Amino acid sequence: MELAGPNVFAQRPYDIRFEWGESGLRALAAEAKVVVVVDVLSFSTCVAIACARGATILPHPWKGERVAEYAHQRGALVAEPRHAITGYSLSPASLTRIPPATRLVLPSPNGSSLCLAASEAGTVLAGGLRNAAAVAACANAVGGPIAVIAAGERWDDGSLRPGLEDLLGAGAIMARLRGTASPEGEAAVAAYERVAARLHEAIRDCASGQELVRRGFEQDVSLAAELDADPVAPVLQDQEFRGA
Repeated sequence: MELAGPNVFAQRPYDIRFEWGESGLRALAAEAKVVVVVDVLSFSTCVAIACARGATILPHPWKGERVAEYAHQRGALVAEPRHAITGYSLSPASLTRIPPATRLVLPSPNGSSLCLAASEAGTVLAGGLRNAAAVAACANAVGGPIAVIAAGERWDDGSLRPGLEDLLGAGAIMARLRGTASPEGEAAVAAYERVAARLHEAIRDCASGQELVRRGFEQDVSLAAELDADPVAPVLQDQEFRGA
C-alpha cells in the first residue's frame, strides 16, 4: 500500500524538523537550510569541547580505510582508540586540554558519518547538550527549515537504537530554535523539558550512559551532560569542524 504522498516524511510545513539516523537525514536534508547532527555520547560532545578550545575536528567514517593517509593529506593527527591511555580519542575527557590549532581526524560510528552525509545539505552543525544554546543561535541566524538529526546508537545487528541522550540533546537545541516545530520536534522538546532539572542523572542512568560508566568512562558522561558549557557552534566546512 502506498503512503499519502512522496513528501510525507519531510515534516512540511514546519520550520523545525526532527528525525533519527541516516534514513531520517535523507528524509529531511533535501529541504533543510541547516542540519544539526546530535551525537551526545560522544561525537558531538568531542567536537564541542575541541572546537571551544580552538582545535579543528575532521570527521571520518568509523573503521574507514586509509584514515592515516587521509590525516597525512590534511595535516592532522588521528584519534586513538577510546581505551587508549594517552592521546586524543572519542573520549571527551581526552580533549579537554587539546591545544589550539590542533587538527584531529575523529572517526565515529554514528555522528561522524552523519555529518559527512549531510555535508551537501547546507549549513551542518554538531550539537549536543554542551553547546545547545550556541548551536541554536547559529541555526536561528541562518533560518529554516532546520533539520535536527539524532544519531542514536546501534544494536548488535547494526540496526538503529534510539538513545535517550540524543533525544535530550536534540530537545535542548530545539527548545531554543525560532519557528514552528513538527510534532516529532515538539515531542523531543517535551522530553528534554521533563528532565531538564536532572540532566546529569538522566544521562548517567540511561542505557548509553550506563554502558560508558561500566566501561570506566564516567567522566565522559558527566562532561556530555554539562548544559551550555561550551559557547561554540561547530560548523562543517570543507569536511572540517571549526568553532563559530
